[in-house]
Amino acid sequence: MGQTEWRTGTQTAGPRTARRKAWRRMARDKHLYLMLLPVVCFYFLFKYVPVAGEIIAFKNYRFADGVFGSEWVGLKHFRMIFASPDFWRILRNTLVLNVYSLVFGFPVPIVLALLLNEVRRNWYKRIVQNMLYIPHFMSWAVLGSIVVAALSPSTGVVNLVLKKLTGGEAVYFMADSFWWPIAYTISGIWREAGWGTILYLAAMASIDPQLYEAAKIDGAGKLRQIWHITLPGIRGTIAILLILRMGQMMDVGLEQTLVLQNNSVLDVADVISTYVYRVGLQNMSYSYTTAIGLFQSVIGLILVLGVNRLIRVSGERGLW
Repeated sequence: MGQTEWRTGTQTAGPRTARRKAWRRMARDKHLYLMLLPVVCFYFLFKYVPVAGEIIAFKNYRFADGVFGSEWVGLKHFRMIFASPDFWRILRNTLVLNVYSLVFGFPVPIVLALLLNEVRRNWYKRIVQNMLYIPHFMSWAVLGSIVVAALSPSTGVVNLVLKKLTGGEAVYFMADSFWWPIAYTISGIWREAGWGTILYLAAMASIDPQLYEAAKIDGAGKLRQIWHITLPGIRGTIAILLILRMGQMMDVGLEQTLVLQNNSVLDVADVISTYVYRVGLQNMSYSYTTAIGLFQSVIGLILVLGVNRLIRVSGERGLW
């Protein structure tokens, strides 16, 4: 009897002790938690509270009746989505552009970080880093204008160089259904690749320098050091960023697409975000486009959960 009581008391004391330690840590770091409070409030107000509005995907929403007073129609809008040929077109375009960005854009920050990590002249390294980071802080209204001007068939730098080299005719990059996705992908890499190197460089800075010294003594060259030390050292960071990137597979940035697209390439440039903007806001089909957004979010959640599970099975730490 006494032994049973002792075990029960130990089991109850364990969680209490853990809670007391947690409260003590929070009291000790109260200033850090106060700094975190605005971020928590932001996400709560602008990310979680609007989730209640998803109910209009199941209603025939009217301004006059409000969110909760509008007529309940169940899955009507979801049936409309899957019966619409426009939906399958924008879904295909969204997935294609995201696959291009994932396959060609995701490795670029890793490669840039590996190259910058090998640079030993700090002044040169800082200059290159600043040049790579600058596009991230420019709006797509500016960057898009630069891309369109550079690819212009008459005065664009790219076409002028191609004419000099090949003597052929001008290529209408931004009005061609083949070239437009390529221009979209490259412009996205140009803007975000430099910014993405920050996390990888931070991960590389935490690698023990003695590992490189030992590898040099063993006769390993730069490539072997990168393959056997640097890449394994940042593998966890790569895995987490890959999970986050997969969560965006159903989402294409509205601003970049709107700036670069035109009526000549809508067959490949019209994506979920532009379709929702056009049909939902301009044509005021709020319930229909909310249903599309809900479908988009559910698929994104499934992708995050699935990739996180695969990452954990492979031996790496996932998001949870």
